[in-house]
Amino acid sequence: MSADNQLQFTVERHPNPTPADKIAAALVDPTFGRVFTDHMVTIRWTEGRGWHDAKVEARRPFQIDPACAVLHYAQEIFEGMKAYRGAEGKISLFRPQENAKRFRASAARMSMADLPEADFLRAVEALVDIDREWIPGGGDGSLYLRPFMFASETFLGVRAAAEYVFCVIACPVGPYFKGGKSAVTVWVSDQYTRAAPGGTGAAKCGGNYAASLIAQTEASQKGCDQVVFLDAAEHRWIEELGGMNVFFVMDDGSLLTPPLSGTILPGITRASIIELARREGLKVSETPYAFDAWQADANSGRVKETFACGTAAVVTAIGNVRHVGGEFTIGNGGEGEVTRRLRTLLTGIQRGKEPDTLGWVHYVA
Repeated sequence: MSADNQLQFTVERHPNPTPADKIAAALVDPTFGRVFTDHMVTIRWTEGRGWHDAKVEARRPFQIDPACAVLHYAQEIFEGMKAYRGAEGKISLFRPQENAKRFRASAARMSMADLPEADFLRAVEALVDIDREWIPGGGDGSLYLRPFMFASETFLGVRAAAEYVFCVIACPVGPYFKGGKSAVTVWVSDQYTRAAPGGTGAAKCGGNYAASLIAQTEASQKGCDQVVFLDAAEHRWIEELGGMNVFFVMDDGSLLTPPLSGTILPGITRASIIELARREGLKVSETPYAFDAWQADANSGRVKETFACGTAAVVTAIGNVRHVGGEFTIGNGGEGEVTRRLRTLLTGIQRGKEPDTLGWVHYVA
């Protein structure tokens, strides 16, 4: 590191970058997570030495040993964030400091190396800067950023690794749900749970998502877009979707969302929605909510709207709910007024169309 204790990034541009016409073609209708930009950022950590070898380089495969610790003990964490092209071509990130903080919290829970927030932000900015031509302009497009870290030590033994690799990659994306659905259908899992008290539910680690895939597959087989998980102890209380937090809009205009209790990922979009809603004069309660109450309240009209939120899908209405005992519809089955209002306000701030009075927008020079 330099005298100011900051990592110095070596920049090695791709020798054969993607031609402009091919980038333009890729940005027309990008499939989520399939097309990637030319570069990546890597930083390595070694016990006794700390973080070193910070590089911006051509995106390439990793070479890892068959005994690489991550392959056997799943020490891995990641983040999801987006870069936007706003008015006059300005490039921005949305609340990246919160991603940096959550990344550190996930690393602590998984007993991994602690990456300083400033270095996390500089790594993300470095990739956005060198691959800024990949950021779509207008519409629902954005550049999805995936910072992640994994245990890279060659070692078979149940302990925290002594070597890690941090990396950032990026891909241009459009709407998360195909066809830009105004409302999605969800499946309430009666067999599988996402996390238990004392587990890794609040950490953004790959193992949480791996454990959720069988339930997501079941949801797909039921004709649903996403799965809803209930708590592990009583299998009664709504927690979150496979990759998103959830909100309920009641008939008095108030919002309800399950509380963070260590089993739910503390979503940055979730926190933003809570603050925006309160600033809009809406009451928001972080309160346990049972599945049977949701069904009864939807049928009686007490629940007027339900929506999911997260970085990838932003704010997406839930129109229909299927479960082992049948199904029910939320409101008219489409996007409700409060959901639309909050989605429009949030995306407006993210894309520079609404004033950022909260200091959430972070511009990349």
